[in-house]
Amino acid sequence: MNLKTLTVIGLACTLLISCEMDLDMNEPGNLVPKTVTEDPSLPSLSLNGTSLHAQTYGNPANAMVIFLHGGPGADYRNGLNVRQLADDGYYVVFYDQRGTGLSQRHDKNTYSIQLYLDDLTAVIEHYRTSTNQKVFLFGHSWGAMLAAAYINAYPDRIDGAIFAEAGGFNKQLLDEYGEASRKLNLFSEITNDVLYYDQFLTGRENEHEILDYKLAIASSFSYAEGNDEGIEGASPFWRNGAGVLQAFMDISENEGFYFTTNLNQYQTKVLFLYGENNKSYGLSFAQKEASFFPSSEIVQIADTGHEMIYFKWDSVHPAVLGYLNSLN
Repeated sequence: MNLKTLTVIGLACTLLISCEMDLDMNEPGNLVPKTVTEDPSLPSLSLNGTSLHAQTYGNPANAMVIFLHGGPGADYRNGLNVRQLADDGYYVVFYDQRGTGLSQRHDKNTYSIQLYLDDLTAVIEHYRTSTNQKVFLFGHSWGAMLAAAYINAYPDRIDGAIFAEAGGFNKQLLDEYGEASRKLNLFSEITNDVLYYDQFLTGRENEHEILDYKLAIASSFSYAEGNDEGIEGASPFWRNGAGVLQAFMDISENEGFYFTTNLNQYQTKVLFLYGENNKSYGLSFAQKEASFFPSSEIVQIADTGHEMIYFKWDSVHPAVLGYLNSLN
């Protein structure tokens, strides 16, 4: 058998083996990372009928800061700079909200705002080590909206709150922000990039692997060059949650929401942060949201945009720490 024949046989074997090793994209872990229900080695907690991907930093007896990530449908990976507060004497809690990140997936029709509030209550109860332990919420984007919803529902449970560019505390404000920040030009290159793959990559409701993968691809439009939110570039994430994003979009469109009806009862000062380079938010939008509270402080974070916690944490940290220490 000569060298040419051996080469042909070798290539044929390689091709055969590679064909046999084709991966099924519907199998957990092949297309997107596994969730906590598929990989028991991930840090997690089970409560309120679900399993959440969660981590904590710092002394559990210290005042608690719960970080609420954006989305709906994002995760806390790009907010991990907040763990520095553990070195400042705080107990910092991160969790991926139900249906997103590495947390358990559920059917789309099971998600609701009240369920998310109940999850947050369960998280607080799970990590709280004493009845006099203070609890602060630190929300970014959708997470800041969720923080407002929680305070609106339970004004006496939270000892302070930080809102980093909440997308809107009611449907009217959300539409106003969305119109300014995410409006797509049908003929722009960005729109083509977002929609092109949808011609050949599909996914039905509750096919979480492929829908989450598609959302991950689509999310790149948010930091395209020249974006109005001043986002500098890509930031890390584990896995998007397409089902929960669509569920909350439907709730917003069909039912509306008002996280503002009781905020005037919350007497503790709250902190608002906004990025200097976010053309869609700015001081005027921050003032609209802050006006729902009796006492507030607004701080501009220089030379950054909507993802200030990831890209300009060194500037965010002093404002957050000063606020927390004033209440602790």
